[in-house]
Amino acid sequence: MMRVILAVGLSWLLLALAPLVAQAQAQAFQEPPSGDAPLLMIDRQADRDTVAEVRIIFDVSGSMRDNDPEQLGASALELLVALIPSGVHGGLWTFGVRVDNPLPVAPVDDAWREQALRLKPALVDYQPYTDIEAAVRQAGSRDDATTGEGQRHLIVMTDGMIDLPAAGQDKEARDAASRRTLTEQLAPALAEQGVVIHAVAFSPDADLALAEQLAQSTDGLASLAETPDALLRAFLDILQRIFPVDQVPLAEGRFDIDAQVDSFTALLFHEPDSPPLTLVAPDGTRYSRESRSGEVRRQSEPRFDLITVPSPQPGQWRIEGAIGSESRIGIASPLALRTGELPTTLYLGFALPLAAWLTEGDEMLEQEALPEDLRVQAELLGLPGNRQTATLLEPDGGRFVGVLPAPAQAGNARLVIEAASTAFQRQRVQAVNVLPAISAEVDDAQREVELRAEHPQLSVANTRLFAELQGEALNVATSGERRWRIELPTLPDETSVPLLLRAIVEFDGQEHELRLPRILLNAQANIGLDAALLEAPRLHAERLPSEPEPEVAEYTPPLADRVVNAINRLPRQAQALWQQAVPRLEQGARELGLDPQATSRWLVWALVALAFVVLLLGWRRRSQARHRSRRRRVPNV
Repeated sequence: MMRVILAVGLSWLLLALAPLVAQAQAQAFQEPPSGDAPLLMIDRQADRDTVAEVRIIFDVSGSMRDNDPEQLGASALELLVALIPSGVHGGLWTFGVRVDNPLPVAPVDDAWREQALRLKPALVDYQPYTDIEAAVRQAGSRDDATTGEGQRHLIVMTDGMIDLPAAGQDKEARDAASRRTLTEQLAPALAEQGVVIHAVAFSPDADLALAEQLAQSTDGLASLAETPDALLRAFLDILQRIFPVDQVPLAEGRFDIDAQVDSFTALLFHEPDSPPLTLVAPDGTRYSRESRSGEVRRQSEPRFDLITVPSPQPGQWRIEGAIGSESRIGIASPLALRTGELPTTLYLGFALPLAAWLTEGDEMLEQEALPEDLRVQAELLGLPGNRQTATLLEPDGGRFVGVLPAPAQAGNARLVIEAASTAFQRQRVQAVNVLPAISAEVDDAQREVELRAEHPQLSVANTRLFAELQGEALNVATSGERRWRIELPTLPDETSVPLLLRAIVEFDGQEHELRLPRILLNAQANIGLDAALLEAPRLHAERLPSEPEPEVAEYTPPLADRVVNAINRLPRQAQALWQQAVPRLEQGARELGLDPQATSRWLVWALVALAFVVLLLGWRRRSQARHRSRRRRVPNV
């Protein structure tokens, strides 16, 4: 209990110092030395002139009845209808044993939105079987009479794997053949046509590897959404990838709007049974669900509110009520942040070159037109919000350029680029998948390991692989342009043995070493915590083996480092607690006739005082314990 009180008290104390800490951390961001990691080269093009086209594909197979009891597909449809821009071409397909197109592709307008929302009952009109190949084939085809000219994005939402009726054949063979056709023929063909496939799995029982292969081969996103919040987050990430917009930072329910913002849209996630949210303007004007305003538009759904405010007052706005961490504030402004085209997939061991600039209208602002205190930085965040890597972008004329160090963990992440000064703030947030540069698979007999280059620029011509098992080097043979094979010796049935892998890659005449995920070998061919498989999903980077790994002495950081790391984590935890607690505290204070803000400040100082008391008592107790321990007799060995 004392540890909890101490952590909370320290958190509030550190919140007061958070701006100074953040400034110090930002100053510490440095571009990595040249040659530290090979660069992930991407085609950095200007924003597309053509409007994207969205085709959403819903799984209505019978298993959805069990895997989607809350009918999250309906919530996803509501979010799509709310966020997809007018004028974009959109359509909807459903699939089970057959494929239906209840909403053909057409320009999005009010009539299209009404028709889409009327289709929610169709999402629970369940069918047997799951024909993913047929759904992708039909939805991916272009009908020049009805479609637009923009890039097609298919959003496949499923809870299972390919499941076809036998039709007088070997069912297992038929399912496998359909899967190969989809991954080896159909998806590559659609990618050549510029079609992007995004895949969202509703259940861990889905074919997660298939979802990843479809997304990776077409430059799309893949994610596993087992909860309502995760589903809405995944769907929003896809929409934000298709329709990128500038944002302003949202922290502790507060955000700043500058005078150049024409309008903002607040997408606020919340629990279905939470009290209604209230938006408070800088002058104190309150916009609640019951408020009636001819200018402010509000759409309230069970899990999110969407509030659009035109011509907003400059200054700090705040939100009263508990909001989810995925909430965000999008803005429309002639002053905009632009970036080179950002990849959907990053690879372990590969840094990412970045460029960003500010525009006013269609013109890029030159250095002399920018604020002197403007700082542009990039960071890669894991979904829990933990920072994997970050860097400052240095001015280069009107552009800001830099290299984001290589990511350290596989899985879903977000790339955040922010331009901030005392005059304004702008953010670009894009979801990315982080994958191993080279994946590995152990055969069922555990006699060989097959490795495959996932990074598009790796091949046997520029990559050398090395394998080590129990201190002895193993031969790595090539088995294709982008594949290698390792024959394994016979291993004792009862022993788990790690296979260590590394690669030497040549880029621009320089060699770079990549350490690959290790593979834990044993009689059941279990894969270790950090192993990457060809056919196994990478949506979750860590999977526990069925048998415990042999004990390995882990490196324990010095006490000072552990204390600093713990303190660095406290502000983020405290912010989340404060964000939930303050609205309820202020509401209670109002009901008692007290000043809400004064009550909040009083609580902060009370918690800080309590934290120091606990610290003092703990220090005194430890001092007494050390004094007693010095009097004990130490037995001889």
